Amino acid sequence: MPWIERRVKIAMRVALALGAAVAIGLLAREGFANVVGVLSRAGLVLLWLVPLHVLPLVLDVLGWQELMPGRARFSMLLRIAAVREAVNRLLPVANVGGEVVGIRLLVLTGVDGIVAAAGIVVEVLLTLVSQYLFVVLGVLLLVRATTAGRVTPTVLLGLAAGLPVIGLIAVVVRHGALFERLQRFAVHVLGPSAAAAVGRGAELDAAIRRSLSRHRALALAVAWQFVGLVAGCLETWLALRWLGAPVDFGTALVLESLTQAARHFVFVVPLGLGVQEAGLLGLGHLLGLPSDAALALSLAKRMRELLFGLPALIGWQWVEGKRSLAQARSRH
Repeated sequence: MPWIERRVKIAMRVALALGAAVAIGLLAREGFANVVGVLSRAGLVLLWLVPLHVLPLVLDVLGWQELMPGRARFSMLLRIAAVREAVNRLLPVANVGGEVVGIRLLVLTGVDGIVAAAGIVVEVLLTLVSQYLFVVLGVLLLVRATTAGRVTPTVLLGLAAGLPVIGLIAVVVRHGALFERLQRFAVHVLGPSAAAAVGRGAELDAAIRRSLSRHRALALAVAWQFVGLVAGCLETWLALRWLGAPVDFGTALVLESLTQAARHFVFVVPLGLGVQEAGLLGLGHLLGLPSDAALALSLAKRMRELLFGLPALIGWQWVEGKRSLAQARSRH
């Protein structure tokens, strides 16, 4: 429906503008020169954050591999995971476009479309679980590290409210024949031609149920994902040391887990612009982190996202371009 697409684009542009305004406003309030001074204190050593990011990505892919029948090649999944992350982090796709691209790339490598979609749907569901556990750990460490009692009840209430939501999503995906119903709805609203676009809903639901019945694989996937999230805190821990504002690993975990939670919760803001800066600034205030260091950390993390993600996006476009060229030649 074109009118829905137009409204979504408008909403994303407004959210991007507001997020940019928040980020620029926070930097201006702290003083651009102060933040740049903190970054220059670290210098080129911050570039080590780029290869360091391979570690959490590898651990996450080990979890994804557990969910793929036939044990799909690790190197292939790692390349696709890098593209998925880059799309979600750097493009205005509300944190879901990467999954669509991931399914497409799996299909291009010869994986059956139903298998590819089921694997990614289940992996995203398990990511909600591992992210929830990661946030719980961050909150527990925050409660231990701060005496700001007025914050604790609000955060704990948010955690309590999030658990049944995850449970409801799991039940709907497992028992609700979600994609079959979606297919029927599309056919009802848009006509029979929509069925092909939505896909084989009943087959996808069945594949998801089979995947969710493999309890050992699910547990291993969540474990790998959780370890990957914890390993990702090395980025924050090392960056702050290099920026001249060292913290212990527990504090780095609090900053990483709750900032990620904020970016996922306010997913409508492209790139998490303004959300990440405000989150790090607020948490840094609670944990005694200087404001200029918190904002410098945010910029360092964005630098890493760009330098790690852009090559992945370029590689994806190269694959798509080569495929389009081959199709054009075959038509002639």
